Amino acid sequence: MSEGLFKRIGRLVSASANSLVDSLENTAPTAVMEEAIREIDSAIADVRAQLGKVEAARYLSSKSLNSDNTRHAQLQEQIELAVSQRRDDLAEVAISRQMDIEAMIPVVEKSIADSDAEIKELNAYIQALQAKKREMHETLSEYTKVSGAAVQAEHAGSATVETQVEQATDAFNRILSKAGAPGVSSGDERKLAELDQLARQNRIQERLARVKSQADG
Repeated sequence: MSEGLFKRIGRLVSASANSLVDSLENTAPTAVMEEAIREIDSAIADVRAQLGKVEAARYLSSKSLNSDNTRHAQLQEQIELAVSQRRDDLAEVAISRQMDIEAMIPVVEKSIADSDAEIKELNAYIQALQAKKREMHETLSEYTKVSGAAVQAEHAGSATVETQVEQATDAFNRILSKAGAPGVSSGDERKLAELDQLARQNRIQERLARVKSQADG
């Protein structure tokens, strides 16, 4: 993964919802939050694209490794046959090829291991970005409610105005204090979002099962 994408993900995930408070003085704070969500969606798409490339590379490396192992075994049979026929010259050629394969196998295996590590890392980034997106959606939803309450309060009596604004502010502060609160994931990629939610629910159930198992033990 490029350093630019890595830094971009780090900036998006580490940004607290509270940092958006500074944007509330903007003429269109809702647009600012919506743009942040779109940027997260864009980052998720970029990570998914990189993930696809790494998975494809891993597939090719695995295919090459299987082919090398198969060829190595075939050469061993040919070496034994050549020796039985007293054809040391042929056996030496096969042995030489075996040694070449043996030199390449560790490199291919490392490539697969590196791909596995990167795939795990990229999946973790996707999960972190999705969590941040849920937090941003929650923040945007609450801010919309707060804005509506403020507009209503503007048309009420002075005492009512003060009470409603205070209640709205408290509600907004509560939501800003949350990190990664669960919310409804939405977007153009509806099916992918549904799969992500299903995977998330599965992880929750697995963790719950582990906790129950430990408690019973």
